[in-house]
Amino acid sequence: MKSGHLPCSTGGPALHFEQLGCFVQGIVYRDLKPENVLLQKDGHVVLTDFDLSFKTSCKPKIIKDPLPKKRRSRSQLRPEFVAEPVTQSNSFVGTEEYIAPEIITGDGHSSAVDWWALGIFLYEMLYGRTPFRGRNRQKTFANILHKDLTFPSSIPVSLAARQLINALLQRDPASRLGSNGGANQIKQHAFFRGISWPLIRCMSPPPLDVPLQLIGKDPNAKDVLWEDSGMLVHPMELF
Repeated sequence: MKSGHLPCSTGGPALHFEQLGCFVQGIVYRDLKPENVLLQKDGHVVLTDFDLSFKTSCKPKIIKDPLPKKRRSRSQLRPEFVAEPVTQSNSFVGTEEYIAPEIITGDGHSSAVDWWALGIFLYEMLYGRTPFRGRNRQKTFANILHKDLTFPSSIPVSLAARQLINALLQRDPASRLGSNGGANQIKQHAFFRGISWPLIRCMSPPPLDVPLQLIGKDPNAKDVLWEDSGMLVHPMELF
């Protein structure tokens, strides 16, 4: 995917994480990956599959910037509302290439794992693969914990995009972008410059290189019926 298309596509999950933390009172998603990001007919994205998410406590707070030294300064920023989930979990869950380091080490994790996954998601959208994928599960986990983050020079990607990915893929959750200031911290990054966040759901996403083709239901397809036990009523022929 071209980097010019990514701010809208990546901003969608970021907004969903913000709403899960603020408005649904502390839900950590824990399973961001391309398969769980659905593209709607209007071009905007929604998240699906909340099987691995967990509900925790959330402490809303207002962050105020210090007053400018010069009284005549007009550059004073507005206070920010932050409401990130705070309670930690020790469950070992997630898709292996998207799992954050603190899940692997068992040190306990909270919403910072979603910001890590957002960095992996952005990397895969730009480079066509995840950054720490190994030849097996153990090697992938070792790469997540120890391998340096690299950006292939063969694929041109903007400096702002690489800086955002690097900030999201900090192994120390306390240093990870979004861990302290929540989604507001991420939305202010230069990668999203030009996006009007209050109006993002009204924006027209950039056209794709390959237009979407809506697939309707096959009129000749037979409905699949399941029993309560999870068995097919009429076995299907797979080959």
